[in-house]
Amino acid sequence: MALSLADKISIPSQGVYLIGTTPPKAGTDSDKTRRIARKLLARLQEVEYDGLIIYDIQDESSRVQAERPFPFHSTLDPRQYSQLLHELSSLDVITYKSVAQRDASELQHWLTETADSYQLKNLVLVGSPSSHGKIKLSLPQAYQQLAAHPVSYFLGGVAIAERHAKKGDEHLRLIDKAKQGCEFFISQAVYNAQATIDLITSYARSCKQQGLTPKRLILTFTPCGSEQTLDFMQWLGISVPQASRYRILDAENPLNESIKICRDNLTQILTHCADLEVPLGLNVESLTNRKEEIDASIRLFRLLKALMELHLAEKQVA
Repeated sequence: MALSLADKISIPSQGVYLIGTTPPKAGTDSDKTRRIARKLLARLQEVEYDGLIIYDIQDESSRVQAERPFPFHSTLDPRQYSQLLHELSSLDVITYKSVAQRDASELQHWLTETADSYQLKNLVLVGSPSSHGKIKLSLPQAYQQLAAHPVSYFLGGVAIAERHAKKGDEHLRLIDKAKQGCEFFISQAVYNAQATIDLITSYARSCKQQGLTPKRLILTFTPCGSEQTLDFMQWLGISVPQASRYRILDAENPLNESIKICRDNLTQILTHCADLEVPLGLNVESLTNRKEEIDASIRLFRLLKALMELHLAEKQVA
């Protein structure tokens, strides 16, 4: 019997390879939504992956003062798109949910509906992008509501290496989230390898000191083919070293150069973290809907998966 995505994530020796995507714009009719989903899955036929991540896109303008490089568009309910992609692909999906906009009773209703109407069980809960604005429910409160709900969800959390670089405590956040029910973590897009290495190393060390088993950390990578996409990554809080930015902007083929940078970054992470006993996974996404960047994300996935598979094979014979 084939392993579920939750099983694969929970078994350290298993590779975990995911594709991240966003739902179509709000108001997209069901026929067009289905065509978009089929087109995505057709593009992915040339690669083998374990499941899909469906993001809950929110307007994060309260987080930074700078203007958003790409205009914000509301999307369809991520659960609707998750259910459709699961139906069409027969693969498991992980659905993101931003919790700040709903109070406790609203979240309880959402959780019941998610299980009963959408048949979804793999979730990543996300807190407010900033402390400004109206927050109906904090992330810890959301975790409490999830724990009290009768449906058993497979819960993941977000890991932000950039926050660790600034505050030095992201590894403690991961440990705390695991105590609140998180079974895995998904990183923000990686362009700063050292920040990610520092986070994984701190996390592994603290887990060892406390006698804890580290949860899987799924590393996200994305190609970048233009200055506007670079600016968008910076707006999102993704750390891109200046040297990497110049490599992309000055390259004859920026997209291919960004793929090489992602390859180099993953190689560094695997080299430095090979003996830390933190199981890793791979998630590849495209931050824009530009065809060339979507196609590049598939090339990137193929390359990075090969690196991860080689790393796992080497660990098994070490």
